[in-house]
Amino acid sequence: MSKSTPATVALDGAGVAYTVVTYEYDSTAEQVGNHAAEAIGEPPERVFKTLMVEVDGRPACVVVPVARNISMKKVAAAFGGKSAQMMKPTNAERATGFRVGGISPFGQKKKVPTAMAQEAQGEPYMVINGGRRGLLVRLSPADAMQASGAFPADLLS
Repeated sequence: MSKSTPATVALDGAGVAYTVVTYEYDSTAEQVGNHAAEAIGEPPERVFKTLMVEVDGRPACVVVPVARNISMKKVAAAFGGKSAQMMKPTNAERATGFRVGGISPFGQKKKVPTAMAQEAQGEPYMVINGGRRGLLVRLSPADAMQASGAFPADLLS
């Protein structure tokens, strides 16, 4: 598997240090993020999923721990909106240039506002999708925020 994706190219361009981690992606797993954490031997609180949302009809990105759920009310508030909903998968793929299951906050086709769960700040490192199913990147929360342009926010229910 090639380890070059728009996400890793963006990380390289930002001068961010990261490690590529690969695993066997299982689209039939009940919770793909938890499956990924287990497959790479990381605690779920250090493995983060990238979710595409719409806040008052505008696209946005949130990065949260795989085992946790987001509060749409908190997501809307984080982006200064009134309401939020999940983006339809086809729209998320079109907006990011990545396939669902491989969406990364780095190197998206269209740059959108990005919020990262404030819980990431307490971790020594985090693991986030690297732009392809079965390909993750391990990096510091500060580097992840810098490379994605994310801001910390209270997003979890």
